[in-house]
Amino acid sequence: MRVFFLTIIMLYFSINTVSAQTIDIGSWNILNVKFNLDDKLSFFGEGQLRSLKFYSNFHYYEYKGGINFKVHKNAKLTLGAGSYQTYKEGGDFVVPKNNDEFRIWPQVILFQSIGKLKIEQRYRSEFRFTSNGYFNRFRYRFGASYPFGKERNEYKLFQISASNEIFFTDKEPYFERNRMLFAFNYKPSKATTIQVGYLHQFDYKINDETGRDFFQIGYFIEIFHKTSKNTTIDSDIKDN
Repeated sequence: MRVFFLTIIMLYFSINTVSAQTIDIGSWNILNVKFNLDDKLSFFGEGQLRSLKFYSNFHYYEYKGGINFKVHKNAKLTLGAGSYQTYKEGGDFVVPKNNDEFRIWPQVILFQSIGKLKIEQRYRSEFRFTSNGYFNRFRYRFGASYPFGKERNEYKLFQISASNEIFFTDKEPYFERNRMLFAFNYKPSKATTIQVGYLHQFDYKINDETGRDFFQIGYFIEIFHKTSKNTTIDSDIKDN
């Protein structure tokens, strides 16, 4: 536990020093709460706050919620909706906004295990009602995660993960974004996970977010109904 928090502190100051001397690295902050009604049905809510510089120049926030249904041990369906707000660059929440959006998104997640390695494929469609009109968008993410460390109550304390996601549309230029994430997760209890990571995002001529390098930190809370037997947080909720 002490080693984990010492690592976070060292990473924080290292990134702050690097960002001041070389590049602007932003912050990407996540709070996620999931309620497992039973082994198949769950509900979630999430809020995110992002900045273009290291905890300054805050330009984006979102809040969303949805429902998950596990149709198979290796497949899960999700329906989510939320509000997504993007401000102009140059300071904290600079107006007028670049984008004011309400979004509905169904998705399918497929899982496969190879030993301890967990492979994930996520397919998402987004129906976007924005201040600039209505748009469709499609996303595909491929990721892998590996749990390790001491086992406690049938779960591992640590996990490393990596993913790459592409965003594209049904209109030219079709390709919009590429997002890569490398993360380290620590699970202090059955109900909580702490994530720290590095996220790189490349954008092609879009205004609902800005391509940049980000320091990501997330806190994930999972609540279990008495009829639920799940003991781990699914990897897909760690980067919505």
